Amino acid sequence: MSILNVEHLSHGFGDRAIFEDVSFRLLKGEHIGLVGANGEGKSTFMNIVTRKLMPDEGKVEWSKNVRSGYLDQHTVLEPGMTVRDVLQSAFAYLFEMEATMNEICERLGEAGEDEMDALLEELGVIQDTLTHHDFYIIDAKVEEVARALGLMDVGLDRPVTDLSGGQRTKVLLAKLLLEKPDILLLDEPTNYLDEEHIVWLKRYLQEYENAFILISHDIPFLNEVVNLIYHMENRKLTRYVGDYDHFREVYEVQKGQLEAAYKRQQQEISELKDFVNRNKARVATRNMAMSRQKKLDNMELIELAAEKPKPEFNFKVGRTPSKYIFETKDLVIGYDSPLSSPLNLAMERGQKIALVGANGIGKTTLLKSILGLIPSLSGSVELGDNLSIGYFEQESAPNNATTCIEELWKEFPAFSQFEVRAALAKCGLTTKHIESQVRVLSGGEQAKVRLCKIINRETNILLLDEPTNHLDVDAKEELKRALREYRGSVLLICHEPEFYRDVVQTVWDCSKWTTKIF
Repeated sequence: MSILNVEHLSHGFGDRAIFEDVSFRLLKGEHIGLVGANGEGKSTFMNIVTRKLMPDEGKVEWSKNVRSGYLDQHTVLEPGMTVRDVLQSAFAYLFEMEATMNEICERLGEAGEDEMDALLEELGVIQDTLTHHDFYIIDAKVEEVARALGLMDVGLDRPVTDLSGGQRTKVLLAKLLLEKPDILLLDEPTNYLDEEHIVWLKRYLQEYENAFILISHDIPFLNEVVNLIYHMENRKLTRYVGDYDHFREVYEVQKGQLEAAYKRQQQEISELKDFVNRNKARVATRNMAMSRQKKLDNMELIELAAEKPKPEFNFKVGRTPSKYIFETKDLVIGYDSPLSSPLNLAMERGQKIALVGANGIGKTTLLKSILGLIPSLSGSVELGDNLSIGYFEQESAPNNATTCIEELWKEFPAFSQFEVRAALAKCGLTTKHIESQVRVLSGGEQAKVRLCKIINRETNILLLDEPTNHLDVDAKEELKRALREYRGSVLLICHEPEFYRDVVQTVWDCSKWTTKIF
């Protein structure tokens, strides 16, 4: 049974078309992976089907009484709530039913016979619904999901305003899973999850009885949980049965077949045009030439999709720094309270190190403390000499109204417009992206703009905070290659072992020195 129908959908931003005549149908229980390069419109599609965004053309129809739950990249939590409040709000409709049930119980004492029968019937329906949805063991269910996603250690009574970005994502995801909607819509849910929690989510989605649509660039994760792939490319949406690896095999075969057919057709067109040009003026062959021209006019032309620009990340290496990049002496990091025991860490020139561990234990705080962006609570950091630092922040500033061109020009005022455009294009951004405001770009495109700033200045130490978040498959592979070839030092926060194990020689497990295990 179809629970979501999308028909003849077209949408764009300004003169940039995102979809053209796209149709889509979701059946009960389907587990779908929505894939495509950064900027192809995956998050826009989710916003349209959840009615956060009205399409230019087309129809979106949900079946009656279908409950959907959407975790997007930019969902926010209301201040003043605790983690427990947010998780229990997943059952708000059940608490409303309980309130209705209590009102009915109060009215029963004064009701007449006919009204009492109706009230008792309604009471029975509500009690059955509450029992069916495990209302009377809500606290146990909340704690079960909270424990699985590491939220018990965060603290269920902790205000949501105190949470890190990764912790907020976990809270929103936990709430969504507790709601058990008929369709889950997940936009890159693994971006802020730790390895153990990704494993739990993978198992949860494998056993999920209802339907879900999942946007992810985490290929091993996709392969484990989906049985259908919808590929978004060149304003179209194409359906493939099977996992991501099977989709790539079929896609490459189809692409090869289309290219071969295109070459054959171009050869035929060339021969037909040549025949027409040579024979249209001669009386004896004019009819044959007209017949060939008619065939040319009626020919359905094969079109090849324009090749998407592949990013090129080549980091420029600055002068050689001193032997030690930094040394810490009894460094205690944190804000109002300590996040670490006293740290005595040292990084030498040429080292490539990954910082790993659960969200909220202070990985980003450590980077910012080393850079001097936030003060340490005690102890000291001594930076080496001749350092040229490239710092990649986890997220862009929200609501950035400058265009990509303006954003890069601020960093490199001496660049000509041609140089600015060329630098952004090398990072895989098209002309339309380059002229757009940063705030309307996808998370992956924004990450490419931030990488562009680092790539175009000489560095000898890179401090990278979750650089793979939001990046598509091609960009991730290119970044891995660039970091492996980089002759400077790298301090990298990353939750994807398949990425960092090919880049670094050393892994620092931050859970060994944190004062908070999340």
